[in-house]
Amino acid sequence: MKSTMTTRLFALALALTTTAALADTAGPAPKPDAHGPNISGFFSPFPFQGGEAIYKGVCQGCHMADAKGAVGAGAYPALAKNANLETAAYPVGIVLKGQKAMPFFALQLNDQQIADVVNYVRTHFGNKYKDKVKPEDVKLMR
Repeated sequence: MKSTMTTRLFALALALTTTAALADTAGPAPKPDAHGPNISGFFSPFPFQGGEAIYKGVCQGCHMADAKGAVGAGAYPALAKNANLETAAYPVGIVLKGQKAMPFFALQLNDQQIADVVNYVRTHFGNKYKDKVKPEDVKLMR
């Protein structure tokens, strides 16, 4: 009986040692991509081009098609006739960095896309702000 127990313990120890040794033979960990991490899901770049397409594809889900905002699970401010949009840097900063319940979109939208959607909102929905945001302006705020 004692030799059977010893044999079983020896077999178990050998199995554990072999398993650990085999686990270490996979080789080195892969090197990270030289172009940065491969981000997927919510943080993937959005494919929409042009201010209207970006608004419809990204913004209107919360701010509504008429940009009058909504209240429900959260409060989504109206962008229609919004005096806060007079200073172009304000909406650029909000889109880049987020605020309160609004997430940031700096990873998903490039400088041109942010300029396009901010210009679209600032010239539609009863907003009549004529000064345009340029991609260079967005780049300076990143």
